[in-house]
Amino acid sequence: MKIDLTETTSSKINAALVQARRDIGTPAVGMVLTLVIVTDEENAYDALKSANDASHEHPSRIIVVIKRGSRSPRSRRDARLDAEVRVGADAGSGETVVLRLHGELVNHADSVVLPLLLPDAPVVVWWPEGAPSDLAGNPLGALGQRRIADTYACEDPIGVLSGRAAAYAPGDTDLSWTRITPWRSMLAAAMDQQAFQVTSAVVEGEDENPSCELLAMWLADRLKVPVRRTLSAGPGLTSVHLETKDGEIVLDRADGSLATLRMPGQPDRSVALKRRDTAELLAEELRRLDPDNTYASALKFGVAKLESSRAQAAPAGAEPAAAEAEAVAEAVAEAEAPSDAAGSAPAAKGGKAAGKAAPAKKASAKQ
Repeated sequence: MKIDLTETTSSKINAALVQARRDIGTPAVGMVLTLVIVTDEENAYDALKSANDASHEHPSRIIVVIKRGSRSPRSRRDARLDAEVRVGADAGSGETVVLRLHGELVNHADSVVLPLLLPDAPVVVWWPEGAPSDLAGNPLGALGQRRIADTYACEDPIGVLSGRAAAYAPGDTDLSWTRITPWRSMLAAAMDQQAFQVTSAVVEGEDENPSCELLAMWLADRLKVPVRRTLSAGPGLTSVHLETKDGEIVLDRADGSLATLRMPGQPDRSVALKRRDTAELLAEELRRLDPDNTYASALKFGVAKLESSRAQAAPAGAEPAAAEAEAVAEAVAEAEAPSDAAGSAPAAKGGKAAGKAAPAKKASAKQ
C-alpha cells in the first residue's frame, strides 16, 4: 500500500502511517528499530531495496531522506516536504517513509526526521554514499546509536579512513569493515588450531579498496607484527599471508568466491568465502547495536603506518615483458650516464626502482 503526500508535515505523515496500518489490518507496531537512510535520487532505489531485504531479519521503520537540489534562488528559499508512505508488501517486513526535502528544509532534515522515529527503539543512520567525515557530528548522525558509512563509495577511500579515525565516536562503523568479517573469522579460526607465533604478515588486494587496508590494520593491531600491504588485480581482497616460525599460513581467494587455506603440516582445504551483497552486510550490522571496539582499535591504528609498504608494492601478476622493458631502459640510461656521475649511479638506480612501484589503478570491485 502506498500513500503520496505533497507539501506535507511530519504530523500528517504519522497520521498516514497509523491509517495505513489500520487499512491493511495490522494496527500494532512490531518493529525493532528505526533505520534512517540518507541518500540521493540516484542511489535511493538500490539503498531502499537492500534495506527492505534486511528488514526480513530486522523488522524496522525505514526513513529515506532525499535532499533535492533547488535550481533557482526562489525555490531555494521555499521549504517544502513531499513524502511517500509504504506499508504491507511494498515495505518489506516493516514500513517505509520516503522524504523529499526541498529548499531551506534541506538544512534542517533532522527536525523532519525526529518526530517520525519509533518511540523507545534504537535508531541506525546509514549513508550508502556521500557520508560526512564526522558521522556523530552530523545532525542526522547525532540521532542514531549506530552510524553506518561505506568508505568504498568514496573517491579517496584511503584518505577518508584517516579522517574517520580522527573523528571516530562510539557507534560508528563501516560496511568496508563488515565485508572482511568472514576473513577475520577464518584467520582467527586458523590461529586457534595451533599455537602459531606470527612474525609478519602480507595483505594482498586491489588498489583503492579500504577493506584491504582495514584487514591489514586489524592484523597489525592484534598481532603486533609488521604488516605489508601489496597490490593485486583483484577482485577485491585476494590473499593474506601470515609468516610463522613453523611455516606460512595462506588464505588465498583468487576468484572472489572460493578460497584455499594452507597451513603448515596440514593438507590444503577449500573454504567458502564469497563476496556478499549490500543487504547481507546491512543485516549483519543491524544484529549488534553496541559500539564495535575491535573496529575502533583497528581504525585508530592508522592507515599511514601501512602506506610506505603499500606504495612500494608491485601488483601481483604484473607483465614480465613490462618489467623486462623497464630493466632494459634502466640499463641503457645507466650506460649513457656521464662518467663523473658514476659514484651516484647506484643511489639513482635504487631511487628509480622504488619510484616505479606505483601501479596503474585497477577496476574497482567491492571487498
